[in-house]
Amino acid sequence: MCLSLRTKLIVSFVVVMLMSGLVATLVGIHLIGRRIVEQAQNNVKMDLNSAREIYQDKLEDIENLLNYTVLRDSIKNALAVRDRETLGELLTSVREKANVDILTITDRDGNVVTRSRNPGTYGDDQSGDPIVHTALSTGEIVSGAIIMPRDELLKEGEQLARRARLVIIPTPQAKPKPEQEHTSGLVLKSAAPVLDDNGGLLGVLYAGELLNRDYEVVDKVKDILYRGEKYKGKDIGTATIFEGDLRVSTNVVNDDGSRAIGTCVSEAVYDQVLLKGESWIARAFVVNDWYISAYEPIKDSAGKIVGILYVGLLEQKFTDMERETTLSFLGVTLAGMVLALAVSYVLADNITKPVRRLVAASEQIASGNLAYRVGLESRDEIGELGRMFDRMAASLKERDEQLKAYTERQLLRSERLASLGRLAAGVAHEINNPLTGVLAFGHLLLRKYSKGKGDGADKDALETIVNETARCKRIVRGLLDFARETELQEATADINDILQEALRLTENQALVNSVEIIRKFDENLPQSMVDKGQIQQVFVNILVNAIDAMPDGGRLCVSSTLAEDGRFIAVSFADTGCGIDRENIGRVFDPFFTTKDASKGTGLGLAVSYGIVTRHNGSIEVESKVGKGSTFTVRLPLEERS
Repeated sequence: MCLSLRTKLIVSFVVVMLMSGLVATLVGIHLIGRRIVEQAQNNVKMDLNSAREIYQDKLEDIENLLNYTVLRDSIKNALAVRDRETLGELLTSVREKANVDILTITDRDGNVVTRSRNPGTYGDDQSGDPIVHTALSTGEIVSGAIIMPRDELLKEGEQLARRARLVIIPTPQAKPKPEQEHTSGLVLKSAAPVLDDNGGLLGVLYAGELLNRDYEVVDKVKDILYRGEKYKGKDIGTATIFEGDLRVSTNVVNDDGSRAIGTCVSEAVYDQVLLKGESWIARAFVVNDWYISAYEPIKDSAGKIVGILYVGLLEQKFTDMERETTLSFLGVTLAGMVLALAVSYVLADNITKPVRRLVAASEQIASGNLAYRVGLESRDEIGELGRMFDRMAASLKERDEQLKAYTERQLLRSERLASLGRLAAGVAHEINNPLTGVLAFGHLLLRKYSKGKGDGADKDALETIVNETARCKRIVRGLLDFARETELQEATADINDILQEALRLTENQALVNSVEIIRKFDENLPQSMVDKGQIQQVFVNILVNAIDAMPDGGRLCVSSTLAEDGRFIAVSFADTGCGIDRENIGRVFDPFFTTKDASKGTGLGLAVSYGIVTRHNGSIEVESKVGKGSTFTVRLPLEERS
């Protein structure tokens, strides 16, 4: 059945709309979900920073308490005379007002003088405690989190040991634990030296806050960050302090509404935070639900990981938000598709006519009529397509004309060089023999004058004749080198060896011109099939030109390397000489073009080198900046030529 173009367009529009709608829906759903998760992760990351500040503020409060207390003369005087009763009364008063769990003072050796909570236990050595030890040895206040074992907690007070004891509750996805209860405690501890009036050490006063079942920090985090917000009866945000992987202070709740004290962190978080010491910013299973979570390790004063600080946002809220946004997106997409389908009926008629004109124009361009134009005047997309088509046709015509002109120039250049080569060969052969005779007779006459015959003026004239004739002979030899198409005598050779030989031939000239030569050779270059003598001639020509370009000295860097995926060997000659201006850089390989004095060059060296490299199926390129130097790069293929 033959369908009209209008019908085909409508069907095409429907198919395209369905496909684009499906793709847009899938991509949109993915982007929406990812954006919501990213936003939640960014929020929880900032919440973790705030929680860390609140945690640090608690530790600073303990430090400030010690800083104030150790300055009291009554404390110093009582410690100096070991008045335990007075110290007990003073410290008990301070502890109760500051509402800290531990406030204990030791002598200069670290032996406990009195404990404010448990005055009956004293005399034990606390110098092994890392925080007390550091305060004793440095004479400075030291703070940090430590894990205090049960026997130490009992010394500070039986009530603290009872508070620290937790029954371990198994939870899904948590790392299994063999023990059933936990008896140590996570303590925020600070120690400050007590100094006499002369700065002598009397002892150390240390204070601590047991975090087990102490909900001040986590509830403050929850109140400040989440302000008690709930979602479907659940707290939107939670915070926890872990001792190791065990929750010791939390506002995450169990199914019965009690705080989830004694539950453990998930195994995935355990591995990353406690074992690897890295933060976790991702979704995680927390007791009985999924949260967008942020965990970071809590370290003691020595840098050892002793716990985890956690904040989390209930994932269900963001999941519901994603679902609602997705449904809205789907509704908008479907409505747009219906509207687009209605518009497609109208557009079909407007598209068919200009499309036929575009087809006709394509046929004209394909047949070679690059001057044909569509000429659409409408200002819609089809009109823009027509104008772009006309612009494309104009560009094709322009490039076709440029390609023809370039081809013609290349042909003319090749013909000119070929004609010049034939002319040079003919002229060179015609004048070479006469020049040889003139030069020979000139040398004979000079030999005569060297034996004392003839006057000095004639001798000077003859020397001029001989020198100029020799120069003409060099020019003729250059013409012959340029014109000849000698067969390449190829053999496997090491390009680095050829470079070394060329440098040896020119090193005296470089030394005279104060030119420093830097060699950067790739020692792993493969052997290449080249005419060693002719390639050496190329290298010598380029080296001599580079040295002549630096009459006042400079640097010449000669390097070799593999290029273009190992298909070519590239040899680079980079000098710091006078450089070549833009007008002349395109003529450097033309015969008889030179920027040197007539006495120094004929302008054939680079032309001959160009011919040699071309016959090797290689290339020579030049880059130059006036006053900064030039770089000539010779590329020689590695494959053999047929």
